[in-house]
Amino acid sequence: MSNDNSVSESAKAVQEVAKATGKAIDAGQKFGGFISRFVAGPLEQGMGIFEDKLKYMRWERQLRLMQRADQMLKEIGLTQPTRHIPLKLAIPLLEAASLEDDDFLQDLWAKLLVNAASSASSATLQRSYISVLEQLTPLEAAILQKIYALPYDQTRHDGVKVGKLPDEVSVGKDDGKQDELPEAPEDIRLALANLARLGCVVIQKSWGGGELFRKVNPTLLGKSFVEACTLQPSARI
Repeated sequence: MSNDNSVSESAKAVQEVAKATGKAIDAGQKFGGFISRFVAGPLEQGMGIFEDKLKYMRWERQLRLMQRADQMLKEIGLTQPTRHIPLKLAIPLLEAASLEDDDFLQDLWAKLLVNAASSASSATLQRSYISVLEQLTPLEAAILQKIYALPYDQTRHDGVKVGKLPDEVSVGKDDGKQDELPEAPEDIRLALANLARLGCVVIQKSWGGGELFRKVNPTLLGKSFVEACTLQPSARI
C-alpha cells in the first residue's frame, strides 16, 4: 500500500507541474498575441519581439555592471577581487544588479559588489543590504547619501533637518524652535516613510504619535548600508 501511495503522490506532483507549465505557456502565448495585435504580425513574431527585447536589455545591463565593477576595482587599486562572496549572497546580488535599469542605482550595486569582493574593505556584505537596495528609488538613495554625509556621532543624537530636501539637509541641533522647522514636501515624506520602513531612518513623532517630517534620526543599519554602497577610502591602496 505504501508503494501505491508513493506512486499516486508522484503522479499528482507530475500533473501539478504539467498544469503550471501549461498555464505559463498559455500566458506567454496570450501576451505574444497581445503584442502581435500592435505590431501587425503573427503570434511568433510578437513573442520573439518580447523575448528578444528582454534578453537584450538584460545583456546590456549585465555588460554595464561588469564594466562599472571593473572600473571601480581599478579605483581602489585592484585588478581582480581579493575576497570571495558566498553564493547565497552573490546570486541575489548579481541578479538584482543585472536587472536594475537606473544607472545611479546600478552604480550602487557595483560598489556593493566591489566592496564585498575586496579583502581590504571594512564593509561586510549582509543579506539585508541587498533587500534594502532592491527597494530603493533613485530619490530615496540620494536622500540617504545626503543624510549619512553628515557626522553620524552628532546626527544620531541631534537628528537631521529634512525640510529642505531634496536640496540639502543639516544637523538638527535642538535650538528650542522645533515647531518652526518646515516639513518636507509630500514626495520627500513618502520617500522618508519608505526609508523608515526599511530601517534606514527613524521619523520623529509628535506627542500624539503622529509622524513629523521635520527631522529624522539615522540608524546603525542605514549607516552601515550607505558605507557598504560607497567606495571607502580605507579600501584604496
